Formats: sequence, structure tokens, C-alpha cells
Amino acid sequence: VQLQASGGGLVQAGGSLRLSCAASGRTFSSYAMGWFRQAPGKEREFVASISPSGGSTAYADSVKGRFSISRDNAKNTVYLQMNSLKPEDTAVYYCAASNQWYASRRQTEYDYWGQGTLVTVSS
Repeated sequence: VQLQASGGGLVQAGGSLRLSCAASGRTFSSYAMGWFRQAPGKEREFVASISPSGGSTAYADSVKGRFSISRDNAKNTVYLQMNSLKPEDTAVYYCAASNQWYASRRQTEYDYWGQGTLVTVSS
């Protein structure tokens, strides 16, 4: 599976962005998908994930209620809608695919990673 993330950019605090991650291959619907982020000088962390069917999702506490993950299996694409953005959301955001059947939070359970897209939130 090859993953291509897009949609990052510069936004003011309180604004919104939608990230997209397009996947290659015909088995996209069998993968759980996740979004992770890495801020400057920090380790990469979990943001959100979604099960293969889209019926189950998981969120980091820091983004719960502000971010929403979804997927369109017909388009081989997973989305991350980010609302009420804060300066601390500034990071490179990565999408990843997992062979797990559930919405995993663990980076070690993700087998394929995209190249990342930069989100910068100004105060």
C-alpha cells in the first residue's frame, strides 16, 4: 500500500483544515487507517484512527471533539477534518495503514506510512 497525504497548510488559530490520504491498491477497505503527528522537537504521537469498515474510531484526548476521521472506501481515501485548530496542533501529519481489524492507537501496529503533510497554526 502506498499512501499520499495532502491538505496541510498555514491556518490561523480557530480555523479549520481537512487532510486527505489517498491509498493505492485494491485492498484499502481491509486496512485500519490512522493519523499521527510529529511536532518540532517531539516524538510522533497518535491523533486518530478508524477501523476498516469505518464503523469504529478512536481519538487522542487532545483532539477529541475538534477533529474527525472518516474514510471513503470507494475512493481509497481517509480524511481528517480538523476544526478549532490551536497553535499546539502545529506538526507534520502522517497517515498510516494497519492490518489490524480495529482502530488501533499503536504506531507499532501500522505497517505502511505516508510522507507527511505540514500543518502550521498561527496564533
